[in-house]
Amino acid sequence: MAFDSVNRERLWRVFLKFGCLQKFATIIRLLHDNILSVPTYILNSFLTFPAREQLRRSRQSRTFLMETGMGDLWAEMETGDRYVVADCGGGTIDLTVHQIEQPEGTLKELYKASGGPYGAVGVDLAFEKMLCQIFGADYIECFKVKRSAAWVDLMIAFEARKRTASPKRVNPLNISLPFSFIDFYKKYKGQSVETALKKNSSKVVKWTSQGMLRMTPEAIAELFQPTVKQVVLHIENLINKPDVAGVKFLFLVGGFAESPILQQAVQQAFGKICRVIIPQDVGLTILKGAVLFGLDPTIVRVRRSPLTYGVGVLNRFVEGKHPAEKLLVKEGVQWCTDIFDKFVSVDQSVALGEMVHRSYTPARHGQRKIIINVYCAGSDDVLYISDPEVRKCGTVSLDLTDTGGLGPKKRRREIRTTIQFGDTEIRVTALDVLTSKSVRASIDFLSN
Repeated sequence: MAFDSVNRERLWRVFLKFGCLQKFATIIRLLHDNILSVPTYILNSFLTFPAREQLRRSRQSRTFLMETGMGDLWAEMETGDRYVVADCGGGTIDLTVHQIEQPEGTLKELYKASGGPYGAVGVDLAFEKMLCQIFGADYIECFKVKRSAAWVDLMIAFEARKRTASPKRVNPLNISLPFSFIDFYKKYKGQSVETALKKNSSKVVKWTSQGMLRMTPEAIAELFQPTVKQVVLHIENLINKPDVAGVKFLFLVGGFAESPILQQAVQQAFGKICRVIIPQDVGLTILKGAVLFGLDPTIVRVRRSPLTYGVGVLNRFVEGKHPAEKLLVKEGVQWCTDIFDKFVSVDQSVALGEMVHRSYTPARHGQRKIIINVYCAGSDDVLYISDPEVRKCGTVSLDLTDTGGLGPKKRRREIRTTIQFGDTEIRVTALDVLTSKSVRASIDFLSN
């Protein structure tokens, strides 16, 4: 209760006074003011039933999406409207397509989430490539190893200037070079940084008497172009897919979406096709959405499976259908190994809470544990877990320590598993049919 007794406005100012970043202070204030930092199960334990009902009704009345001052826009959106969210972050761009399913705002995913390595880091790599052209790739690589701290300082200085880049800018940008960069270059190459710049044929990057790189607005824009073009192309490829036809809105969010250069490129490319929306505080929009989703995970009713999921099993060998190298003879029975038993297919619609049932039998009598490997693939036409595009993504471990006092001939049991999709994770439960006891099941997608 000590936090609740503090004057909030003074507390936010204290954060800034002691060096706290403005964005961090904004996040803390946002989470506190909206009571959104509390997990759902904790929130429910403190809220009375009328309060929880008010929270549910507020979502259904669509007020839960007015945090960014876009209430008028949300009021325009109707059942059946489709929109794309382009999350442009530092490392990647991630795209999702949703359709508003019901008046209260539940969503249906129309196409599997896609993305690519087209984030703001691409601009940093373009800047590094430019430095390699001017000073030599061998020197830059050596400097990054020998003077790593100075390299970080240089990239921080470039990051600050990168954020000020704009299509409307007419003045050049000055980027400070660390003294160690200038000194180390002279020792490494036997000439000054100024000499290297004069020898370089580029007219858009020059050296100033203050010891800075001076880049024209055209030079800065050129650094953005490869990444921005990839972002536009990725969005265009998604919008042109038949399943996504009729997109009405395009939301541009994420840290990289703060760039006026990217904003202008997206607006020019898609402004005539759909309405391009850039919310206030685009860098915080993803955080707000994640917290709101944590309060109500049922908002997305239907998802698309990003991959094909299944397990490896043994099936009866069929001559002419199965390859000979997969043949396994056990106790006089011919089996085909490495069969890919499919749960869901890539891009298949999966409703929230949808379940897939499978039954498996341990390979040996009296077996105390069964381990089932879970595999995934990017295509739908896989047949065997040994196919090149198939990779192991997790393990289901079923504990069979309780034999239930069964005789030796009855110890081979049927394990009925239930796999639940449609949420942000895959849940697995298992039942021992012979003993009617639940069997502990765990799935770990973090293991290699």
